[in-house]
Amino acid sequence: MRQEQVHVIAGNAFALSDAQGDMEVDPKEPVGLFSFDTRFLSHWVLSVDGERLNALSRDDMTYFETRFFLVPGGASHYVDADVSVIRHRSIHDCFHEQIILLNHSAHPAEFTVRMEMGSDFVDIVDVGERRQRVVRATADSARHQLVLRYARERFVRETTVSSTAPAEVDEKGMTFRIRIAPEGKWETDLHVTMTIRGEGGRDLRSALESHQQIVRGGMREDLADWLDRAPQLAAERDGLEAMYQGSLADLAALRYKPLSYSNRVPVGGLPWAMGLSGRDSIITCLQTMAFTPELAPATLRMLALLQGGQLDDEHDEEPGKILAELRYGESAAFGERPDALYYGAADTTPLFVVLLDEYERWSGDVDLVHELRHPARMALDWIDEYGDLTGDGYVRYQRRNERHGVINQCWKNSPDAITDAHGRQPAFPRATCELQGYAYDAKRRGARLAREFWGDPGYADRLEREAAELKDRFNRDFWLPDREYYALALGPYGEPVDALTSNIGHLLWSGIVADDHAEAVAEHLVGPRLFSGWGVRTFAAGQRPYNPVGSHLGAVWPSDNALIAAGLRRYHFDAQAGRIAAGIFDMAQTLGGAVPELIAGYERSLTKYPVQLPAAGRPQSWSSGGLLMLLGTLLGLRPTGDNLLVNPALPKGFGRVELLDVPGRWGHSDAYGRDHSTTRGPRNRLR
Repeated sequence: MRQEQVHVIAGNAFALSDAQGDMEVDPKEPVGLFSFDTRFLSHWVLSVDGERLNALSRDDMTYFETRFFLVPGGASHYVDADVSVIRHRSIHDCFHEQIILLNHSAHPAEFTVRMEMGSDFVDIVDVGERRQRVVRATADSARHQLVLRYARERFVRETTVSSTAPAEVDEKGMTFRIRIAPEGKWETDLHVTMTIRGEGGRDLRSALESHQQIVRGGMREDLADWLDRAPQLAAERDGLEAMYQGSLADLAALRYKPLSYSNRVPVGGLPWAMGLSGRDSIITCLQTMAFTPELAPATLRMLALLQGGQLDDEHDEEPGKILAELRYGESAAFGERPDALYYGAADTTPLFVVLLDEYERWSGDVDLVHELRHPARMALDWIDEYGDLTGDGYVRYQRRNERHGVINQCWKNSPDAITDAHGRQPAFPRATCELQGYAYDAKRRGARLAREFWGDPGYADRLEREAAELKDRFNRDFWLPDREYYALALGPYGEPVDALTSNIGHLLWSGIVADDHAEAVAEHLVGPRLFSGWGVRTFAAGQRPYNPVGSHLGAVWPSDNALIAAGLRRYHFDAQAGRIAAGIFDMAQTLGGAVPELIAGYERSLTKYPVQLPAAGRPQSWSSGGLLMLLGTLLGLRPTGDNLLVNPALPKGFGRVELLDVPGRWGHSDAYGRDHSTTRGPRNRLR
């Protein structure tokens, strides 16, 4: 079985270790200390008198700190060990580890404590590759300090480890020769600074001054303030409050400040997506609008700042296109991969407009709508000018960068994700169905913004007309009447890709589904081919490519299911939405801890337990956000003018649910619900 891994996170900085707290290179996992896509510690191993340590217990205190309780040697030492060790680890913009040795004997004892240290400064996207880097180590015993430095032209990264206790420092670590009194203790604090230098040796992390003020003010206080600003949940269902608090804490952990940007935005998640991902960030903001609305304006401004402005095949950039990914690693810095600024996504651009409109509906922030008028109109223009690659009115994708570009530029972005029921993959450019739903929704929302805020009714009329035409055309071309569901995609000549997939739930969420097709779509989503009992599979069973452990060919994603449940409620299929939400909540509660990115699509009655997949990250922003969205969907939270509409439809077993102080343009409102019954509306109050 895979060994347990332990993490601490703060923004996009994280440390991943084994259960004893040690970090050693793993070619398949990003073990070590990372920040801004670079590994600053690849080797961090503690020993006492030459013996490695074994775990007694661990206290995961918060997302940014944990404590390991250890003894040296094998299991025979556990009962009557004369010495034990505590490692107290925390992370923010730096990494800290306090090491405490306790002498349990009645006699003084001498120990040799060794911390081995090293860094390969590998780019996170290159973990597992064997590129050799020349790392210079400078040992300074007088200052109890070891500096590790890697430089390649303008790309410079430094790790500085300092100790509060005297140490013999060499190029591979620190040695402490200590004597502890009877029943006494010894301790040292190891402080690890990660330095990022750019042109002229400038420390790029100086842009993080306001984040460092948060550190000085206390990470605990920042977390407490984050939780206090969110609505308070009271629920009769066992475990629901704990899941809610855990999801909020995960979202707090996954906020970071990109270099040269003053506000925190959500990263994708641990371990591979610890940077800005346009899709993940936008969907997370949409999911959490009723709970943590402050994520949305920061994300919108950041994406607008980085919006495409030219045709660039290397980065798949086009005017108006919204970013897919932002990376700071070595490969990005030297153009070995296009992900320093990569635009290979066809869904981020319409979703940007969707998020801007949704944020205004909740917040009433008219100033932001005016501020982002030009980026929003550029995004709307992109849908027709660059998104429509064949002139048939559908948003399509085909990578410009044939060497490194993402093949499938939709949320199901694995290379084999877009296939028909028999395993045949369509030619390019591809028009997946959910992209058309997003474009339809973006045009309708753009029309509202143009009419109500931008003073351009003619533009609004045009967008509304185009949206209506798109809906009619879509329901004609994508609908498979003999199967009563929408095709996954159209090929370049309009040929349908006939796979049954979870994408049809996104169509309900966007509103593009014709009313007379909605019931059939809903029944497919909760039917035995798509619904596993834990949630909706990405790809329906009974089709040749179906694989319950395939990320996009049969696995279950909480983020996917959150959008599907919201779409079902939009079309008044409350029971079906409740069934899906209940399955995801059951999965999250059964597993405990952070909600995984995905689980296997095995039938619930077969496994009796959610089967986790090695590729699934935890925590993930849009998984944690998905739990919040499901809660808001069950309560039927929706802004209506200056009021919050509450229309609960709770599944059996949830009992009474109260969500207090939901923020919005109305001030703060309370929402109540009980097992399918509709209760009184919200009590509005300003504060």
